[in-house]
Amino acid sequence: MSRTRLPLAALSLASVSALVLSGCSQSSDASTQSSGDTAASASAATGAKPAPFSKGTVKVALVRQSGAGDYFEQWGNGAKAQAKALGIDLTVYDAQADNAKQATDLSSAINSGAQAIIIDHGFPATIKSEIDQAVKKGIKVVVYDVDVTNPSVVRTSQDDGSIARAALDVMAKTVGKNAKVGYVNVAGYAALDARDKVWQQTVAADGWKQQFKVGKVTDSTATDNVPLVSAALTQHSDVTGIFAPYDELAKGTVLAVQNKKLQSKVKVFGADVSNADIQAITASGSPWIGTAGTDPSAVGAAVVRTTALELAGQLNKTSVQFPAVAITQDFLRSKKIENMDQLRAALPALNLSKVSTADWIANVAH
Repeated sequence: MSRTRLPLAALSLASVSALVLSGCSQSSDASTQSSGDTAASASAATGAKPAPFSKGTVKVALVRQSGAGDYFEQWGNGAKAQAKALGIDLTVYDAQADNAKQATDLSSAINSGAQAIIIDHGFPATIKSEIDQAVKKGIKVVVYDVDVTNPSVVRTSQDDGSIARAALDVMAKTVGKNAKVGYVNVAGYAALDARDKVWQQTVAADGWKQQFKVGKVTDSTATDNVPLVSAALTQHSDVTGIFAPYDELAKGTVLAVQNKKLQSKVKVFGADVSNADIQAITASGSPWIGTAGTDPSAVGAAVVRTTALELAGQLNKTSVQFPAVAITQDFLRSKKIENMDQLRAALPALNLSKVSTADWIANVAH
């Protein structure tokens, strides 16, 4: 979903229980972010800057609804690095799973003098009126993984359908037709709802027998799903695969499978990828054998570039999607991949440097 976020350089499966939603978590105050938040470098711009970038610093607000795990941290780092390379003064608000606070944050961003507002995740019903107000005031609005109806808003997202399809292709090859399966997901999030549609199609096409569906998103998603999945496995220990289409849901599912000592029989298939996810997937005895996703740092940077093009009047489209790739446990182990830097080198398809760019944009490289 990535929705959902924390800085964990190396996460063992045993330590998932200590997670707190930070990717999705939110700071109580807005803060202007400095440049040193990521080691990404930027390629030089060759073209002349258009207005408003030709007139000096451009003020942009990033209004987030982040969650647990390092996906959200990496997404934010990519966004901040790209903003710095463009000369954007980026002020970040993070509601950390508090919907009412996100609406308040968005109101603050509208009144801050921002020329554009990026909204990273959130419930449409909570922030619709503020989005409409921002548009009415002439502020450019770009959303990421938020389902909105205002035609003036630019929508960006991972291609969540392709994420689900890629992960479920791996699951189908593993469990086969007519298998008993489990499902861990939550309705109401744009990304997860899109992934659910593909799940429903796959269950029907492969004749799978869904034995249970559980799941919730909280400020500690991974740990809070362990008892839910454990209880489901107590009643349905005969499932051979579980789809958990968000990495924090997958981490909780993995712990539950291990707690029930079913890792040799029950395999987990997730979505999203980050440093912590790679560590969890490649850990000895891990039942998490497949995921699919995009590079969160590259996506954060691409959303900021999309916003820059919209501000310059050069975007000429109302939606941008970022394609996903499948990532298997076998691939990670065979390539000895331990982190996102190594994964980017091994899977060039993760690079989004050609998405939403122009010769006047100093493009952040990952």
